[in-house]
Amino acid sequence: MTEPILQVRDLSVYYHTPAGPVKAVNHVSFNLNRAEKFGLVGESGSGKSTIALALLRMIRPPGRIESGQVLLEGKNLLGLTEEEMREVRLAVIALVTQGAMNSLNPVLRIRNQIRDGLEDHGVRLSAEEFEKRLADLLESVGLRRDVARMFPHELSGGMKQRACIAIAISLRPKIIIADEPTSALDVVVQRQIMETLEAAQERLGASVLLIGHDMGLMAQVVERMGVMYAGSLVEVAGVQDAFREPLHPYTQLLIASLPSIDQKSALRGIPGLPPSLLNRPVGCPFRARCPSAMDRCAVEEPLLQEVRPGRWVACHLY
Repeated sequence: MTEPILQVRDLSVYYHTPAGPVKAVNHVSFNLNRAEKFGLVGESGSGKSTIALALLRMIRPPGRIESGQVLLEGKNLLGLTEEEMREVRLAVIALVTQGAMNSLNPVLRIRNQIRDGLEDHGVRLSAEEFEKRLADLLESVGLRRDVARMFPHELSGGMKQRACIAIAISLRPKIIIADEPTSALDVVVQRQIMETLEAAQERLGASVLLIGHDMGLMAQVVERMGVMYAGSLVEVAGVQDAFREPLHPYTQLLIASLPSIDQKSALRGIPGLPPSLLNRPVGCPFRARCPSAMDRCAVEEPLLQEVRPGRWVACHLY
């Protein structure tokens, strides 16, 4: 088996407040393989987006990367200078953000925003070469050429997200991080955006890290997924294995809460609330909501370990 293109090792990110550190990401480790679609799923506040920002070294005060390694083809991104990391962003790792309107500059036309990214990485093109590249980029994400002349406010939500994908793939990155790219879009446009993202990934041969809380979307799109809870990974598995036989009680309850189209039944939620990341409880963070909790869970936090080939879980049941 070839070495993963990205290896995250023992990553911790805290947000420092007067009341103490908020442990948003707590000792997280996972791999992203070449040309793979890997999903991070979990409730809001579980640390998914913080991981995305940490991989790109975009954590800002009061946040701080406390420990860990982010190995891109063996090179630790956390050890690069800011200038070296700037060269990595967009060219090697690109981000498609959750809010397209927040990531696009409202006073620049789409063509100028694409040009900025190219020129910032030393790509100098003649007017004719740029126009051809611009047209190819827009057409590759399903946008007309005349969109290049428009401002973001002139575009629909789906068109804005396609423009963001066009910017993200403009330098043919090896990794695309998509942070809830379909939020605030209707279901038809959601599907179109995911098809656009998948087509871009296949054309580039890139790896995709898809972040979200929609289990149904994960089931349709990714090959493997990691389940986040309270800043930690609690399960990593192939997506089919995870849905067929979830191992961690949290994953089991998440999947059980999904509505079924085959039979009519009452919706089931997960009782209780996630713990405070400011005062993280001793032991397993899920124990207060877990139907399988035992005495050991109150004093010892389970470590993520491989319990079956390709199945990783952080639970004292295994």
